[in-house]
Amino acid sequence: MADLPKGNKKLLNAWAFYDWANSVYTLTIVSAVFPIFYEALFSDRSHYITVLGFSLKNSALISFVTAVAFLLVAFLSPLLSGIADYVGNKKAFMKFFCYLGALSCMGLYWFDLDNIYVGLVFYFFGLIGYWGSLVFYNSYLPDIAFVEQQDKISAKGYSMGYIGSVILLVINLAMIMKPKLFNITGTDGEAAMKAMRYSFVMVGVWWILFSQYSYYFLPKGNKNKNQKVTHHVIFNGFKELKKVWSILKANLVLKRYLGSFFVSSMAVQTAMLVATYFGAQEIAWSSKEESTIGLIICILLIQLVAIIGALVTSKASEKFGNIPTLIFINGFWVLICVGAFFISQPLEFYVMATIVGFVMGGIQSLSRSTYSKLLPETEDTASFFSFYDVAEKIGIVIGMLVYGIIDQTTGSPRFGIASLAVFFVIAVVLLNRVPKKGVLN
Repeated sequence: MADLPKGNKKLLNAWAFYDWANSVYTLTIVSAVFPIFYEALFSDRSHYITVLGFSLKNSALISFVTAVAFLLVAFLSPLLSGIADYVGNKKAFMKFFCYLGALSCMGLYWFDLDNIYVGLVFYFFGLIGYWGSLVFYNSYLPDIAFVEQQDKISAKGYSMGYIGSVILLVINLAMIMKPKLFNITGTDGEAAMKAMRYSFVMVGVWWILFSQYSYYFLPKGNKNKNQKVTHHVIFNGFKELKKVWSILKANLVLKRYLGSFFVSSMAVQTAMLVATYFGAQEIAWSSKEESTIGLIICILLIQLVAIIGALVTSKASEKFGNIPTLIFINGFWVLICVGAFFISQPLEFYVMATIVGFVMGGIQSLSRSTYSKLLPETEDTASFFSFYDVAEKIGIVIGMLVYGIIDQTTGSPRFGIASLAVFFVIAVVLLNRVPKKGVLN
């Protein structure tokens, strides 16, 4: 373990490199390969499966499991944040969740409908491991970087994560498309499924292997020598959230903005989490191979276009103001959700993916920067962003539950996607109620 001073370039790069290590989880497991694999398991049978005595639609089932996982994450985040502020070895906690997530990804190799409970447990703990490790990873930033370095190194981490995850996804896509080149045996369908299972193992190995570089240089953590780790310390994160809430009640601008963000984020994150399941079930692909390749290409397309969307939205906010730009984007999301109800052809799905990528990158980046601009003058920005993070997670829980219930009741994800339009309409109404505040409007 190296002992480098705060602000050291090698230390900063080692911290950012963890994004390279863990971002393969979000792209391969959450967005691309696993949803396709999961849907393929039901290709020769009904989309319904009995779990805990209930007959559940497959996409509704995964929505419910995801909602429960994010509910636990929403509870754990402030709990872990409280510990991270005081514990003397936050690296050990970060490693624990990293290995939990990575090994759970490897466990998805054995995901099978005959052992559905085991598979769902691995999926569930993969989510917990990823988001749990992020709590400690993010808490390192003020420890290893000076204020003037933080924006740059944080952005570098995001870019490294994007590059690393795309590299592995392209390799996995090659394995799935041309399994024989990788000596993967079986019929075309069997070999493709094997390749997907191997990709889950590769995600876990990649995550553990590349994280070692970060662990070698990152310090154990800064222990508060004047305070023991008691139950007061453990629940410090919740006390910070309570303090933020009391401030929000007296800040009408921030309070109303957060209300709109909560509803908007609920719909955006849900749409992104279920997009691949929707594409697999509702688009008339000519073959399984076209479906697999097409869906992965769409995910990559969304990633690329999202960068452009974020840049264009930033320029629009400079010219028109943050709130008006957000109102426009949320209004456009209403049209997307309604339009998704009617699409059925691959070309239509590609066009929709391009549009979604553009507005997704815009709304996510602008929502966070708008929140940052609206914060009161304080040095305790971490508590405000912890509140923001928990609000986002609870929003995902509600969004996934609503989507899952509608999908389960109607038997079609089209109605679930279309229903998200209601949340965007509510977000537009709430944004219009945010009091005028200079350049933001």
